[in-house]
Amino acid sequence: MAYILAIDDEEGILSIIKNALAKEGHIVTTISNPTNFQKDQYIKYDLILLDVMMPEIDGFSLCKEIRNLVDCPIIFLTAKTMEQDIVMGLSIGGDDYISKPFGIGELRARVAAHLRREHREKQNAFSISDVKFNITAKEVYHNDELIPFTKSEYSICEYLATNHGQVFSKEKIYESIFGFDGNSDTSAIVEHIKNIRSKLKKIGITPIETVWGIGYKWKE
Repeated sequence: MAYILAIDDEEGILSIIKNALAKEGHIVTTISNPTNFQKDQYIKYDLILLDVMMPEIDGFSLCKEIRNLVDCPIIFLTAKTMEQDIVMGLSIGGDDYISKPFGIGELRARVAAHLRREHREKQNAFSISDVKFNITAKEVYHNDELIPFTKSEYSICEYLATNHGQVFSKEKIYESIFGFDGNSDTSAIVEHIKNIRSKLKKIGITPIETVWGIGYKWKE
């Protein structure tokens, strides 16, 4: 069971989400106007489903406001599929997105995958490519300075680094990180990789290599 917050200005969408996830045993809170929701209430939830296009405040702006308050996964609900929108959502702290219209099976699978990832238990640390991974805290450091990865960015880095030298396709990375093996949109992985590379480049390292036509690998 998880506490889930769904935010969308369409009551019909909220009803579908609530019914679908309640049948999985989750407690779902729905709100159609987030401007009336107190900021300190967001910390109570294990996962947030957030519509992008809303009249009072758009989902990207709201994500920016609450990302430093919450550690839980934020999944955008959007009819937008243009690359710049995907980049925007993931770069400001979103973990994933579901394109409208979506199926009940996809919704349940995405939510379940992110909740599973949040409860994985790991108890060790390792160093590679001049960075240190603290797996318990899910953090990466360079010269004792924390690299500001989002949860999804960290998970991708950990997966590639612990399997360094191996090449993984976008589909395999998505499945391994999020656990959804249906009609996944691997463009999310492409944008996460771009964000990761940008942050690592700032500290002078470029360990993630593109193997053209195949995927990505972490090189030592």
